[in-house]
Parts: sequence; structure tokens; C-alpha cells
Amino acid sequence: MTRMDAMIERLAGLIEMGGPVIAIIVAISVVTLAVILYKLWQFRASGVGRHHALRAAVAEWDRGENHAARRTLERSRSYLAPVIARAFAADPCDAKATRRIEAEAEARFSRLERGFRFLDTVAQVAPLLGLFGTVLGMIEAFQALQSAGSQVDPSLLAGGIWVALLTTAAGLAVAMPASVVLSWFESRIAEERALADHALSMVLGPDLHGAAQRVAQGGAVPQSA
Repeated sequence: MTRMDAMIERLAGLIEMGGPVIAIIVAISVVTLAVILYKLWQFRASGVGRHHALRAAVAEWDRGENHAARRTLERSRSYLAPVIARAFAADPCDAKATRRIEAEAEARFSRLERGFRFLDTVAQVAPLLGLFGTVLGMIEAFQALQSAGSQVDPSLLAGGIWVALLTTAAGLAVAMPASVVLSWFESRIAEERALADHALSMVLGPDLHGAAQRVAQGGAVPQSA
């Protein structure tokens, strides 16, 4: 018997002991693992956290080095690069264009957040499913105890209790990793939003950039009163 066959046989034994609740929790765990792996792949493919070239391009743009900023941005593999490129080409005084660019950035974050609600639901529902299975198992154990009458076998009650508690343990085993991974995903998205807000404010903020352009063109920079 191979190791895979042994794992499948053991899993089948757990499902047989825990009943349909364990089967549901196992199915949820498989789907949860698939969602987590997909989100990790999506984050990697989108370049989440890899914004070195984008940061450099925004810094150059803020210094008034427009051509250098565009060349640097072309080297970026960040999913935010198209958004920043549109911001480079937009008029900072055009409020409608600014809102469209911000909406596009938010749409990209929304795509990265798909699946978060499912993971949050798993983190909340899996322990409840485990508790539900435990309650059902305890009911069966006490029914068996009642049927035994005066000839009570303590091992019968103990066996029923540990089988009932198995579902609670399974539910917690699914819920805890899902909650931890979801917290990590959410923290990464929060960092990405902060980066996008900072970059767009530097590119679309007409104050310093406009002043730098006027100085480069020989215009006078208005002095504050």
C-alpha cells in the first residue's frame, strides 16, 4: 500500500467516524486550500509587493524628470504600472480624469480581493460546523448510554465523546489557517492601497510638479503671501 493510499484510507476512516459533518468540513478544507493557492499565484503573477521601478518612476516624475519617469515605468512589472502611466498622461486639474484613474486602481484592488469573503466565511463557519457535529455526536453518545440501561460501559461513553469532539477539532483545524492567511492577504492589500494612494497623490498633485515645470520653462513661481 502506497503512502497516498494509506492517507486516503485514514481520511475515509475519519469521515466514517465523524459522519456527514466531517465530510462537509473536509470538502470545505479542499476548496479553501485551492482558493489560498490561487490567491498566492495571483499575487505573484500581478507583482504584488514588487514596485521598485514604479516607485523610482514616481520619484522621477515628482522631480520633474518626465521622460526619465516614463522610461523607468516601462520597466515595471507591477499591476499598477498602467494606472500610473495614465496618471502621467492626465491633466492634474481634470477632476473627471482623476476620478477615472482612481476608479481603475480600485478595480484592480477589487480583483485581488476576490476570494477574501469566502475565506472569512470559512473562518467563521468551520468552527460552528465542528460544534454542530460535536453536539450531534454527544446526542448519539447519550442515547447509547441510555439504551445500555444499568449495564453502562464507560468505554462506550468515552468513545462516543472523543468521536464527537473530532468534528470540533477538524473545524478549528480548517478555520485557524484560513483566518491567519486572510489576515496576511488583507495586510498586503492595505499596503498596496497605501502605495497607490501615495503614488497617485504625487503624480496628480499639481503643486510641486507644476512648479518644477514652470521653473524649467523659465516661468516665475508665485510666492506665498
